[in-house]
Amino acid sequence: MFKKLLALAFFISPILLSSQTETINLVNGSFEDEPEQSAVNIESWYDCGKLNFSKESAPDIHPGKFWENNLPASDGATYLGMVVRDNASYESVSQRLNGELEADKCYTFTIHLARAPNYVSLSHMTMQKVNYTTPVVLRIYGGLGFCNTRELLAESTPVSNDSWQIYKFELRPKSTVRSITFQAFYKTPNLIPYNGNILIDGCSSITRVACPGEQLVAKSNLPPHKRKKNPSTTTTTSSKKTSQDTPVIASTNSTQKPKIMTELNKATIKTGQTIEIKKLEFSADTSAISKASFEVLEEIRSFLISNPNVVVEIGGHTNNIP
Repeated sequence: MFKKLLALAFFISPILLSSQTETINLVNGSFEDEPEQSAVNIESWYDCGKLNFSKESAPDIHPGKFWENNLPASDGATYLGMVVRDNASYESVSQRLNGELEADKCYTFTIHLARAPNYVSLSHMTMQKVNYTTPVVLRIYGGLGFCNTRELLAESTPVSNDSWQIYKFELRPKSTVRSITFQAFYKTPNLIPYNGNILIDGCSSITRVACPGEQLVAKSNLPPHKRKKNPSTTTTTSSKKTSQDTPVIASTNSTQKPKIMTELNKATIKTGQTIEIKKLEFSADTSAISKASFEVLEEIRSFLISNPNVVVEIGGHTNNIP
């Protein structure tokens, strides 16, 4: 038997949020500019391609006869076109936010996306005119500055619709985000780079929403001394432990068995803590968990049911012996 070790990282998220719903507006989210030109200097957006692919052209402002693309804009008069190329280069744009996305909080926003059925340009491998029509995905990155792709926040499905569709994205950053980057990228897995395009328009505001199990509570407009205390939206501390401080473990015996995972205690776990799952075993060259492992899995299941506000991240690895 070879034991496979897994890690549980526990993050305690608050039940109530005592602040107003936050909204972050993207500047020039409809990419308004002169059509049929490179987007190097488009208002409020920065071309990231010149950092990674200095010899490649910048994203384009559409519509335009130059690429044989006449799709009308979805929002405003113009929109952004980005491509991936057969020489393994791709395009992206970025801007600093006028606020910040906080770690482990949830946000949502929408973007109008389409694929141009005609996007004629040179192949960078053959230097012949080709049509960049293979669908690509939109990757949304968060970071601390222009073109900083520290964290992948969301990724679309391959965009193959030839007319505008609204795509909704839900974001939950793991760390503070002060900039956002839109990147055109290949559908993966893919071993051979190809020529494709994606069109972007009508970016909405980024709005704070409740995470699963969280309740957003709007802040009162009254001054603090005139606000009424509401027992349902305030918390008090006490030295007494409640039944939620320890997990409830189902048992058919009158005497409860000793716990395997003694670390599973809401009173002692900390944000970011890593806990090894003990007695989780399965045979070499298989992913079938042994029956002997069911007991510890039941402990974890019971703990999570009893503590719905504890958020966990489960990671695993194999060893190289088998």
